[in-house]
Amino acid sequence: MPAPRLPDARKASFAPVADARTRLLVLGSLPGEASLARSQYYAHPQNQFWRLIGAVIGRELAALPYEERLQALLTAGVGLWDVVRSARRAGSLDTAIRDHEPNALPAVCAALPDLRAVAFNGGKASELGRRVLTAGPALVTLPSSSPAYTLAYAQKLAQWEALRGYLK
Repeated sequence: MPAPRLPDARKASFAPVADARTRLLVLGSLPGEASLARSQYYAHPQNQFWRLIGAVIGRELAALPYEERLQALLTAGVGLWDVVRSARRAGSLDTAIRDHEPNALPAVCAALPDLRAVAFNGGKASELGRRVLTAGPALVTLPSSSPAYTLAYAQKLAQWEALRGYLK
């Protein structure tokens, strides 16, 4: 059984999910508590990420086993990672992120030969990511897929669908 997490413990992101086919890299801020507990990107059942990105690539992802979701994204040219390598944060809200260290975003982006765009999943990811990604592919800020961001799904989807252009 894993050790219980302290409320303001230092939390770390996962390894990037990307390969030479990646044309679009979607960056969150830092995995939330449900994701950290399951060691899976976007594991909270109310997070809309899998529905949104599934609509972008034209494939139902939410019902698939986690590893199959990741493979479907890679096949479609989509990679995943986080802007924050580690930070202190009580709970899962981006507003609680403190003392963060960024991931090596410029190096990873430079290593992806077909990368066309980096999409930030939410305002905090965009704010922190744009500090370190100042040149290179197109940078797109998306409404957060988090259940804490209460914009209606249809409104989120309308903005996420713009990502299709980077995958063609």
